[in-house]
Amino acid sequence: MILHVREAKYVRDYVLWLRFNDGAEGEIDLESELEGEVFAPLKDVSQFKRFRVDPELQPWSGKTGADLAPEFLYDQMRVLA
Repeated sequence: MILHVREAKYVRDYVLWLRFNDGAEGEIDLESELEGEVFAPLKDVSQFKRFRVDPELQPWSGKTGADLAPEFLYDQMRVLA
């Protein structure tokens, strides 16, 4: 199955809640991933909050053009009980 992020919401700090097309949902803390030229601007929480789910490609995407593959997000997600 090809994974797609279907829904995403900002939770707090650098934490997002995600729901995938297979029904899995949970939270992911991306603070430790915000390194390098493309991701560093997202350390500003006001920039981080401007994420979006690309309707065609389905990665999480920041306003700076940074994106994270759905497979990475899925593997890092903490499933909520």
